[in-house]
Amino acid sequence: MQILIVEDDVRLAQALCRILEESGYKTDAVHDGQSGLDYAESGIYDVVILDVMLPKMDGFTVVSNLRRAGVNTPVLLLTARDAVPDKICGLDSGADDYMTKPFSPAELMAHLRALTRRQGEVLFETITSGDVSLNLESHDLTCGDQSIHLSYKEFSLARVLMANAGAAASKATLIEKVWGLEAAADENNVEAYVSFLRKKLKFLGSASRIETLRGAGYRFAAEGAATDNRASA
Repeated sequence: MQILIVEDDVRLAQALCRILEESGYKTDAVHDGQSGLDYAESGIYDVVILDVMLPKMDGFTVVSNLRRAGVNTPVLLLTARDAVPDKICGLDSGADDYMTKPFSPAELMAHLRALTRRQGEVLFETITSGDVSLNLESHDLTCGDQSIHLSYKEFSLARVLMANAGAAASKATLIEKVWGLEAAADENNVEAYVSFLRKKLKFLGSASRIETLRGAGYRFAAEGAATDNRASA
């Protein structure tokens, strides 16, 4: 899961990134409303954690602009204000949930789980596609009775490809999803990690493969067991 944090308190934003990354999530953080809107409009994030009181553009306006632009990414508003009118305003602007500072890490994670359930994207343990399964906790890739551990980048790439098995994923999309918008990664990085994954699929004896689509990127072609690219509990 990839999460955008829009919070002008840099120390709090760093703390949120640390909490989420320790739980296996990928994060980006920006510190003003306009930057938050620009990043969120990319559509690559699974959840946006958004402060209300922000420079350049407040959180309510950010959410309203996102919804008008057709971006339906779940938004968790984060604010020190707990007045009922503010909560109503936030929800009416298009936010999905509202959490008041201060909060505990456990409370934050509970809100995130609730948001993903509402979107029909429950945080499951594995993604299965064809004859291979990817464990989202251990980062192990399994085929039959053989397993191999993936590095974080290999895992992130496998997750994107397997969750969208049969669909083309451009190199630009993979860079955004796996390395992030501000990363210095380029197409050579994508090609290298695709090669790593192909070798690991071969090591496992999997019939599934990562196809190169000239001019379009890559596609995970699931073979063997009946394809189910949805996560399973």
